[in-house]
Amino acid sequence: MSDTGTTIVWFRDDLRVRDNPALHAAVLRGDPIVCLYVLDDESTGIRPLGGASRWWLHGSLTALAAELREIGLPLTLRRGPAEAVVRGLVEQTDASAVFWNRRYGEAERAVDAALKSSLRDDGLTVDSFQGSVLFEPWTVLTGQGGYYKVFTPFWRSVTSGSPPRHPLPAPASGADAEPLHHRRLDSDELDSWGLLPTRPDWAAGLRERWEPGSAGAHSRLRSFLRHGVGDYVDEQDFPAEDATSGLSPHLRFGEISPFEVWHAVEQHRARVPGDAGGASAFLRQLVWREFAYHLLFHLPSITSENMRPEFDRFPWEKPSRPELERWQQGRTGIPLVDAGMRELWETGVMHNRVRMVVASLLVKNLRVDWRVGEAWFWDTLVDADPASNALNWQWVAGSGPDAAPYFRVFNPELQASKFDKHGAYVQRYVPEVGTDAYPEPMVDLAESRRAALDAYATIR
Repeated sequence: MSDTGTTIVWFRDDLRVRDNPALHAAVLRGDPIVCLYVLDDESTGIRPLGGASRWWLHGSLTALAAELREIGLPLTLRRGPAEAVVRGLVEQTDASAVFWNRRYGEAERAVDAALKSSLRDDGLTVDSFQGSVLFEPWTVLTGQGGYYKVFTPFWRSVTSGSPPRHPLPAPASGADAEPLHHRRLDSDELDSWGLLPTRPDWAAGLRERWEPGSAGAHSRLRSFLRHGVGDYVDEQDFPAEDATSGLSPHLRFGEISPFEVWHAVEQHRARVPGDAGGASAFLRQLVWREFAYHLLFHLPSITSENMRPEFDRFPWEKPSRPELERWQQGRTGIPLVDAGMRELWETGVMHNRVRMVVASLLVKNLRVDWRVGEAWFWDTLVDADPASNALNWQWVAGSGPDAAPYFRVFNPELQASKFDKHGAYVQRYVPEVGTDAYPEPMVDLAESRRAALDAYATIR
């Protein structure tokens, strides 16, 4: 062990021990380690987590603390503006180094850059690492030196070069491992942060569905590779089937890294050639997540402003509170939409095909600004991701990265006939369909589609 001081590892969206470059670098440095997580609801521009994500964070931090204890490291919890909290901990511990894995939102990058600059000015070693994305956004550029605005050329670019790095091992633990030195500090009690719902406790369905933490993430990945990836191409669009990986919230909180997922899928494809088609299709979805962060980095306004400026003139309707609540609560009278919204409330997720349908109904048939829907998803999704959530809503709205020269309107009835032909998904979440208890449709689909297309014509 060196005598140069303490190394602080600041955890953020990387709540794992395996393949954690910042933690890996701290272990190699050999100084006493402080593992820190900051709940930052106060820094300017950093969006507070929604309710479902706060529930997930509580479970994820509980799991991370247990993982760290296994290798002899306690987790220190602090709350407040991150820059002030980290600087205060540097002074408290007389730290000589601070390591973290990079974030890509504009406000987060501003906090990180200011802290890195000031701490380096004070003589500390401060390093950030690539831990959350496979391809750093500034390394993927068009032939003209700009950023990609359409997915398919982005996909071709990132898959034509060198593959992503291999995952890093977790620090060793056990009787034969070199003990890790640490500083034990006062820590907030996790329960004092009030992340869990109480009155009412609406998280029963989340608890039944999910296991936050790295163990749950790796369990889902193994199960998907054994039982799901082979049928992924044929079944991924059918919401009644358990055909998707379920990894999105684990990736959102960094309980598993995209490098671990990428190479596990590639190794499976090499072992089981018959699953190659499903593996390739799944990796394409993983790269869609990369594309979202690519756009967030180059175009930070994607979270709140139309990518296509002509949509600033789109004649959105302002819904009444009862109208909006019918959509939020799954009482629109349109079965596939209602099933999706109820799945969201019960489980904290929604099947991707159905997400497109419920979003289309809101922004096209009801002509409600996509930002209203994005905010509801931010509060109710356990995988509410700052990049993917905004990108997906803008894609459906037509205001985002879309080369298609038309205004896409998903027909929920046609989608149900294609992807829930026997009504298994709808019956699971809307058992009263076909009875007097089920409401009439709140909007005529054909008429509202024509009105949406007329509205779109005014901005073309």
